[in-house]
Amino acid sequence: MNRVAALALLQLFLSAAAAVSRNVSSETVVSAAPGDVVLLYCYIGGDVTPVWSTWMKDDHIVATTGRAAADPRFDLARDGSLSIRGAIPEDSGSFLCSSGLPDNRTINARVQLQVVGGPISVSTTIYPAVVLPNRTLVTEKGTNVYFSCLALSSPSQQLNLTFRGALTDNASLASTILPLLEYSIHDIQPTSQGVYTCSALNTVSNRTVANSTELLVYYIPNTHPDCMFVPTANTSSVQLNCSWFGAYPTPKLRWGDQGDFQTADSLAVTLNSSTLRDGQTMTCTAQHKLLREENYRSCFITLRAPYPDGKPLVTVLEGSNVTLTCTETTAVPTADTTWRKGQNQEPIVPGPKYVLSAEGPTFKLTIVQISKDDEPYYFCRSENALGVRELEVYLTVRTPSSAYSGAVIGVFLAALIVGSAFVVAKILYSRRHTICLGGGFMQAEDRGDVLDLVESDDEQIFQDTVPQLPPIANGRHTTLVQIHPIPSSDNPEDLETVETKPEPAEQKEEPTEEPTEEPTEEPEDLVSF
Repeated sequence: MNRVAALALLQLFLSAAAAVSRNVSSETVVSAAPGDVVLLYCYIGGDVTPVWSTWMKDDHIVATTGRAAADPRFDLARDGSLSIRGAIPEDSGSFLCSSGLPDNRTINARVQLQVVGGPISVSTTIYPAVVLPNRTLVTEKGTNVYFSCLALSSPSQQLNLTFRGALTDNASLASTILPLLEYSIHDIQPTSQGVYTCSALNTVSNRTVANSTELLVYYIPNTHPDCMFVPTANTSSVQLNCSWFGAYPTPKLRWGDQGDFQTADSLAVTLNSSTLRDGQTMTCTAQHKLLREENYRSCFITLRAPYPDGKPLVTVLEGSNVTLTCTETTAVPTADTTWRKGQNQEPIVPGPKYVLSAEGPTFKLTIVQISKDDEPYYFCRSENALGVRELEVYLTVRTPSSAYSGAVIGVFLAALIVGSAFVVAKILYSRRHTICLGGGFMQAEDRGDVLDLVESDDEQIFQDTVPQLPPIANGRHTTLVQIHPIPSSDNPEDLETVETKPEPAEQKEEPTEEPTEEPTEEPEDLVSF
């Protein structure tokens, strides 16, 4: 029975409280930090103690007189105040209090509780990047870089991402009221190198927490280091220089395969000529944090001794001008090239007599109004740390008479050659009756294949079949030719000679009849070829 009466009384109170709450026009704001003990007052009216008090939040009773609170952190005091131990952000909200006084009056109050927390856990994430021992981040030029800014605040916050660089001071990049802020830079450049700050502002407490991260943008040039020699008047040594500009951070360079790398974008080395040889290659290696060891960049110089080139023999007429030319393109480092005269190689001093000039690798010596005294030796001398080489030029000065004599001799030699050719042609023409068979010119004596055709006063055509001899050992055939001498009454000796030779067979010589076949018996008087 008592329980039913209590419930009826509570329902009546809630209805009254709800009705009264609609008439509440003021609200008290109370702020607290997480973990604090919060005290919310309902009635402030001197020493009067309310008969009953009730606290509600979001239309739910959180504490009332005569009943234990659902949350053990909540405690209702006799004066109607509500104590909250260990406040958390979830306790934030609007609380409504109703208290009944002894004079049957009801007091209503509204309290806005703000559990202000943070900002906490403020962090900045940048990727892709490499973390250095000092926590600085490194990325490579041209990379797409992504940023994320995170913080926790209650009841609300605002995130902001700023950048401070060499040319920019605290420029705002992005902001949001959400717990997470995201930002990106595509194809990052060295101008984006600097400090990125993620700041979180609690809009209730106006408390700000920031987290800064330094980002370095590394880069290297697309080219290899540049190797070159430094011109110097001292030929006893060589000075080489290796440079690789446009890299960040500063690269490390080294000459040769031994020794330590030195942090510099330009490195010079001096080498004594006694340690050098022709064709020796000097290599400079560049090291950088963005390069693996197998990808180190390098350049090289191949040392070469000089080799002057030009015409070693020069002939000129007396009284004219002559220019001696010497070209030197081989030497590395560049050689010191000079013109010298005589066996003692005395240096030539420029003046009215000698004019020295140079066009790139070509060195010229012009001798004005040349005479016999200017003969005979001139030297183009080139020297560098690898050695000395000379081009010897022999100068011949001819007088006009000697020039004419030379022309006469030339004409004589030309006439001699033409006459010799005419004589040879005449001899060959005179022997045109010689027939060369089966092998080559002037081989008739070895083979016996030459047949001389001699003119005769009385000619008669014989048409006889020419038999073939059997093949000889070398596989060639020999043709039989029968010679029929015609006796002449003017030369009795020929008649006797013919008669002494046996006839192979009787032949009837008639102009109108065809010749008879030769007997199968081989004649004795044969000429073979």
